[in-house]
Amino acid sequence: MASSEENVITTPEPETIEVQTMQPSPAGLSPRPEISRGKATLLVAALTAIALMIYSGIHSRAAAESRLTKRTEEAAIPTVAVVFPREGAPTQELVLPGNTQAFSDAPIYARTSGYLKRWYFDIGAHVQRGQLLAEIETPEVDQQLQQAQAELDTAQANLNIAKITANRWLDLVSTGSVSQQETDQAVSNLSAVKAAAASSAANVRRLVQLQAFENVYAPFDGIITARNTDIGALIDAGASTQPRELFHIAAIQKLRLYVSVPEVYSRAARSGAPATLTLDEFPGQTFHGTLVRNANSIDVASRTLLVEVEVDNPTGQLLPGAYVFVHLKLPDETRSVTIPSNTLIFRKEGLQVGLVRNGKAELVPVKIGRDYGNTVEIVSGLQPTDAIIVDPSDSLVSGLPVHLSNKPAGGSSR
Repeated sequence: MASSEENVITTPEPETIEVQTMQPSPAGLSPRPEISRGKATLLVAALTAIALMIYSGIHSRAAAESRLTKRTEEAAIPTVAVVFPREGAPTQELVLPGNTQAFSDAPIYARTSGYLKRWYFDIGAHVQRGQLLAEIETPEVDQQLQQAQAELDTAQANLNIAKITANRWLDLVSTGSVSQQETDQAVSNLSAVKAAAASSAANVRRLVQLQAFENVYAPFDGIITARNTDIGALIDAGASTQPRELFHIAAIQKLRLYVSVPEVYSRAARSGAPATLTLDEFPGQTFHGTLVRNANSIDVASRTLLVEVEVDNPTGQLLPGAYVFVHLKLPDETRSVTIPSNTLIFRKEGLQVGLVRNGKAELVPVKIGRDYGNTVEIVSGLQPTDAIIVDPSDSLVSGLPVHLSNKPAGGSSR
């Protein structure tokens, strides 16, 4: 019998065998082998990296889109340049255009018909009041006057005999030699003849006055500015025809001008206020006049006040019809500011300008005074500290955010 040591059979230790167990799979699918822990770690890391990459891409894209949106919004905010109004007008006087007129100006017409016999003065001649300008031949009027004079003589002769007859009948009726009826007829005839004589005398006086119009006289001291007739010309003064002007005379020792003063400066149109006149044909020379009267009424169409200025012209240097500039001194209480013309906005709401306040645009109405070309005077609606937008766009509205491209001295954008 063998010993127990002999009977013990030493068997080798089994090797660790890695068995891949099959995970149950859903019905109809083959079982999926279980992934090892190391491969699972690698898979998780890879998925994490991919997720980080995706997140990083999405985040960077969102940040870029946010920056683009911000830049787009900033680009949509307009950038504007501003200026500040200048206090006071360039000059404290009002300059208005006007035309000089002769103080007295009249056309000379004929009052009787005939032919021009002679004229004595031509254009540019200085004449005195009552001086003979021309003579007209009126043969018809002369004949009518002779006829009327003869009729007057006849009427006066009839009047004399009627007086004698009436007196005689009045004497006889007192003695009963004639009837009262015959006496009344004689007295009545005297009255009729007296009326006829008076009518004839009036006709003679009419024709004498009409004959006096054969001579054309100057109505006042002045200068002949036009002569529209000549010797032998037919002069027709009939009521049914268009009268023909023979001469035109103007008194230029004193001239007058009518100018329209804007309503906002109507306080400068005080009667008795001095006025200065300048003309392009007399550079550097001024003429002095006086504002003598105004219409005391504003023209509703032009919103102006009509005033009259008189200026002495003893030497005749100024001519009627000349284009002049009338300078009126403004009252000291007039306050205004001056801004560039390219800041004005013309819309249906009226004249406006755009201001920058607290980083936003604001449209305010203004009232314009004088136009100096590149600049205009604003009499209401602005303060010297207002920042005014230069060259405003058509889309500018109140409340629109704006950026400033400049920072001019003299005010603040508030």
